[in-house]
Amino acid sequence: MTHGFHTQISNGIAEIVLDRPPVNALNDAGWHALADEIIRVGNDPEARVIVLRGEGRGFCAGVDIKELDKEPERIVSVNRGNYRSFEAVHRNPLPVIVAVQGFVLGGGIGLAGAADIVVASDCATFGVPEVDRGAMGGGAHLQRLFPVQKVRMMYFTGEPITATEAHRLGAVERVVSKSELRDAALAIAATIAKKSSAMIKLAKESLNGIEDGNLEAKYRWEQGFTLQAYSEKDSAETRRAFVEKRDANF
Repeated sequence: MTHGFHTQISNGIAEIVLDRPPVNALNDAGWHALADEIIRVGNDPEARVIVLRGEGRGFCAGVDIKELDKEPERIVSVNRGNYRSFEAVHRNPLPVIVAVQGFVLGGGIGLAGAADIVVASDCATFGVPEVDRGAMGGGAHLQRLFPVQKVRMMYFTGEPITATEAHRLGAVERVVSKSELRDAALAIAATIAKKSSAMIKLAKESLNGIEDGNLEAKYRWEQGFTLQAYSEKDSAETRRAFVEKRDANF
């Protein structure tokens, strides 16, 4: 679990579990390692479906802001790690179920938005605080979950929405208690795992092919604005304020 996650496979179900306290925010190396692992599992003959979930009080808080505050030049590599991880979920030959609890932020939104099915605990909240962190990105994956105007409201204000609201909007398949979350995700996974793996793989590839637009190309467009944002002095101030736990001064 060097990079903040671990994997186990049983009865055709592969569980990839984020476990990097306190908030499951992955660093540069962690995002690249996660992408590699999702790709590896997707090609493991023992796996038929993937469940991606997190331990602790939240699913994933995205990137390690403290690392980027110290080494802002890492942003290009972090961007690449995010891109690869989200692509590994979306383009994986196997269905990917994401089970979320607590906060789902930044890169957590990317993983959930790239998934095939999302299950949430009743304590889950979905948010994109990118503007308040001096970055961009996540809108493409957020828009795969929620309607356009809801995405803009969330993005411009930074205000999260609840699992109940996400379910009402059709982004979440099921809302359960936190104690029931893993079992709910595994139950859906077990249903899929019993089916023909060849047919399920064909179904996923065909469904990806009929989506409107290209998710990865859209996200790549956004990443160019993240790099541009990092050239603004306000961007550095937002990260410094976050680390120092104070309001940003513009």
